[in-house]
Amino acid sequence: MKKLLSIYIGSFKGLSRSAWLLAIVMLINRMGSMVIPFLGIYMTQALHFNIKQVGLVLMCFGFGSVCGSYVGGWLTDRFGSFKVQLFSLTLAAPLFLITPYFKTVESLGIMIFVLSAVFDAFRPANSVSVASYAKPENITRAFSLNRLAVNLGFSIGPAVGGFLAGISFDWIFYGNAMAAAAAAIVFFLFFYKKEKNNLKALRAAPITTTSHNKKERNPYQDGPFIIFNILCCIFSLCFFQLISTLPIFYREVHHLNEHEIGFLMGWSGLIIVLLEMFIVHIAEHKLTITKTLVIGTLFCSISYAMFNIHAGLFMLYVTFFVFGIGEMLTLPFMATATINRSTPKTQGAYMGFNSLAFSAANIFSPLLGTNIVGSFGFTTLWWATSTVLACTAAGFFFILKRM
Repeated sequence: MKKLLSIYIGSFKGLSRSAWLLAIVMLINRMGSMVIPFLGIYMTQALHFNIKQVGLVLMCFGFGSVCGSYVGGWLTDRFGSFKVQLFSLTLAAPLFLITPYFKTVESLGIMIFVLSAVFDAFRPANSVSVASYAKPENITRAFSLNRLAVNLGFSIGPAVGGFLAGISFDWIFYGNAMAAAAAAIVFFLFFYKKEKNNLKALRAAPITTTSHNKKERNPYQDGPFIIFNILCCIFSLCFFQLISTLPIFYREVHHLNEHEIGFLMGWSGLIIVLLEMFIVHIAEHKLTITKTLVIGTLFCSISYAMFNIHAGLFMLYVTFFVFGIGEMLTLPFMATATINRSTPKTQGAYMGFNSLAFSAANIFSPLLGTNIVGSFGFTTLWWATSTVLACTAAGFFFILKRM
């Protein structure tokens, strides 16, 4: 126990002050993560959309995410990560505030597209910032710290969102707006002076273990990286059932209320907060990136199969624990593989392309999930998702050896 405690504490050491400050900003922002987990329920319960209409609106969220990721990466390489992050956070707040006024499928779909595009422009810029402020040997742990903040916020946000949704669904939008505004203010206070003094030096400095002489590549012409991103997209098609069909599954199959759904999704974030830095620290020392991604993807595959075991609320918590282990072993190392493939001048483009893979999945994931549920039921969806993830694990094994 003493040795385990020492390893756990050691997993947090060596990270820069700026990495911790970025994590604080992310924590504040994600503490307001109330809209996305409850968007499907909001549309079915408050707006009385059918399951296929829900899928169409969530598809608009995916299209917006694709546009935001691409444009965010492009803007980051040209104007710097600071400006893109500040713009995204500042503009997101008023957009969240006005979203409840759009109540038809068409108008809400357009609004969700715009909101998603602005909000997801933040992602590639933030990833470049994390890598810029990390020491070369600590890049994966820096990404993990950022994800820890995301999941700590996500463990709080849905729980608070469940409470607010019980009062009025409009309040989840207001809560998200306040969190985005607070994150923008804190981000500006933490990083304005540092950005003003050090931006040129940071962008010119090497931030990965790759060589200065590494050939500059265009990520959209990098064959192995394109295949890697296709696999990331397939993984995300399955992963994003977490926020599209899974809350509806809890409501319609297990008959959970908003409070129970919020706490269950918060449990997933809590697992990651407690264990991710520890698990990533061990994986960095004991496993290659290839083995880590394969094992993590297989854990996710097993977890989706477990959703077909109907053994009450306790089993759902166990399933989310298995899912959390898989998530911890995949997402931080996908970011590391991407940043290691890039060069200092192409980090925004590479991280933008990788974000694009996740964003593209947002287009098709809810549409596929809701249509499979509408035609064949949840049991078929979970078995299909599990099978696809097992095949994706095999794909990661082969392509990462080439990268």
